[in-house]
Amino acid sequence: MRGSDTMSESGAVLPWQVIRQDDGGNRYRVGRYATQAEAQKVADGLDDRHHHQVYRVERVRQGAGP
Repeated sequence: MRGSDTMSESGAVLPWQVIRQDDGGNRYRVGRYATQAEAQKVADGLDDRHHHQVYRVERVRQGAGP
């Protein structure tokens, strides 16, 4: 069964995402990643450059939309 919520178009499993949250509470998905460590590395790098947004790593819930 193909879980489109956790796979890329190429079929790679990407269950971790980086979310950017701005001062107004708006949330945007930055990217999807295969491992929590990979997602955390991206989030940490973005946190170092952008001081007005918060970057979080979250596991994608199966059945969740984009």
